Amino acid sequence: MTRLQGRVAVVTGAAGGIGAATALAMAAEGARVVVADLKDGAATVAAVEAAGGQAAYLPCDVADAGQVEAMVSAAVERFGALDVLVNDAGISGGSSLAHELDVEVWTRVLAVNLTGTFLCARAAMPHLLASGRGRIVNVASTYGLVGAPLAPAYCASKGGVVNLTRQLAVDYSPHGIRVNAICPGYIDTDMGGYRAGLGPEGAAAANARREAAAALQPIGRQAHADEVARVAVFLSSDESSFMTGSIVTVDGGCTSTFNHPDA
Repeated sequence: MTRLQGRVAVVTGAAGGIGAATALAMAAEGARVVVADLKDGAATVAAVEAAGGQAAYLPCDVADAGQVEAMVSAAVERFGALDVLVNDAGISGGSSLAHELDVEVWTRVLAVNLTGTFLCARAAMPHLLASGRGRIVNVASTYGLVGAPLAPAYCASKGGVVNLTRQLAVDYSPHGIRVNAICPGYIDTDMGGYRAGLGPEGAAAANARREAAAALQPIGRQAHADEVARVAVFLSSDESSFMTGSIVTVDGGCTSTFNHPDA
């Protein structure tokens, strides 16, 4: 388990969910990991260290250019280099029709999901170029590939991440930086504490709706966060050496079907 031995990785949104699972998986492969999140990432750091890895928590709002620059600089100062950036930080923005969506919600979702991805890539790029083996993995979504109900801001932001991934790959792959994206489908996580804010009954109902939707896809279940994390590790390692600008679905086949149970 040494595919990332000697490398330094920054994982945003790593206080929980896919980000935390990715931080743990990368540390298990030998990387020293920076847990970057607006939320407290101490639990993720503790889990990495308990497994024998090295990690540090750096608070960061990825929508704030100054905080992003400071976080990346602190990461390099702490570990001496930067080889891998995983842009996982994201928010859902709730459910709404476009004409009923508050402009403030739209602005914040785009700022975190899309602008945050750009700002982190922008700040990390000089260090990734210096590394000679720089890797960026952007966590987009199947909602960036298809239209989904009641999610105009989220769909727009993740669609932007998908094509930003391709654009960065065009400009930077000739300089040794590979840039790829993962599009998760139904993952058993609580993005942004959404379910936690609904109370026990509401959270159970929300999860039941997700499980019912996930049951319609070919694999027929939600994924575990570590199933996405393993793909992030692969894309960050030399095993994916001829992949750049790739948009990899980790979705149980949901984008391959109309999800009609009786079709």
